[in-house]
Amino acid sequence: MLRNRFAISPYVLLSLTALFWSGNWVIGRAFVSDGEIPPVALAWWRWAIALIAMLPFALPQILRHRATLWQQRKIVLALGLIGTGFHNLLSYVGLQYTTATNGVMLNSAIPVLIILLGVLFFRQSVSSKQLLGIAVSLAGVLTILSKGHPEALGTLQFNRGDLIVLGSMMLWALYTLLLKWRPDGVPGLALLAVCASIGLIAMTPVYGWEIASGKAIQWSFGVVAALLYLGLFPSFVGYIFWNRGVEEVGANVAGLFVHLMPVFVSLLAWLFLGERMFWFHLVGIALIFAGIYLTTRQTPVVPPAAGAE
Repeated sequence: MLRNRFAISPYVLLSLTALFWSGNWVIGRAFVSDGEIPPVALAWWRWAIALIAMLPFALPQILRHRATLWQQRKIVLALGLIGTGFHNLLSYVGLQYTTATNGVMLNSAIPVLIILLGVLFFRQSVSSKQLLGIAVSLAGVLTILSKGHPEALGTLQFNRGDLIVLGSMMLWALYTLLLKWRPDGVPGLALLAVCASIGLIAMTPVYGWEIASGKAIQWSFGVVAALLYLGLFPSFVGYIFWNRGVEEVGANVAGLFVHLMPVFVSLLAWLFLGERMFWFHLVGIALIFAGIYLTTRQTPVVPPAAGAE
């Protein structure tokens, strides 16, 4: 009774999760663009801190399910490489050349990318309304990329940061589709910790190359605080909050809270980065949301997996 009386609303938990994930884009943009934290270092240290925080809770689960994890090591390896490895790395690399606002707008296209990749590579069926939703949402993405000048698309030279972020979103969509084959019976926290370990191992040679090329973290109190935030909140606490919210209100309702991210990022980028919102951002948001609505209103919303941004 006492626990229920003082329990935090699942809607508050889900809103905080979207806020944490939004903060990831803003902090990544701020420190990567200023050169204080190179992009590979940011991805590496983020998951190193998250893994340290997770292991006391996840290690007993990993040991109990080690036989299952080993038997299904191929899919676990793929999830680790794509989800916690190169997806995050590409996101931070892209943020060197584009804004946090653009990054999160492109992030909003993930549900449509999941459907698109599912149709192309996993033979999933799609209705005419879903195809319409894909077209509308992609129009929103192109509106952002073209800065509101559709006539220039034929000769448009895309910002390479936008293209890199879009590639990162493609990896996340693939990761989400591959979760269909995740090991049965393995707790989510244990799987996330194993995937974080795989991602760290995969990124280590790239991190070494980055250091050898002369790019190093400019350590300061702000840098340490940023890394701690990224490791503890978007990657660890956000995961716990997300799971609790999904458990209480269901995946369909929880998935809608990802749509708060463009709002949070726009506000955070305005407050801390001095970024401006333009009319084409608003049009792009509207089109992306319209496409998401069309593609999900008759099918279950696929929520981002553990640690998604």
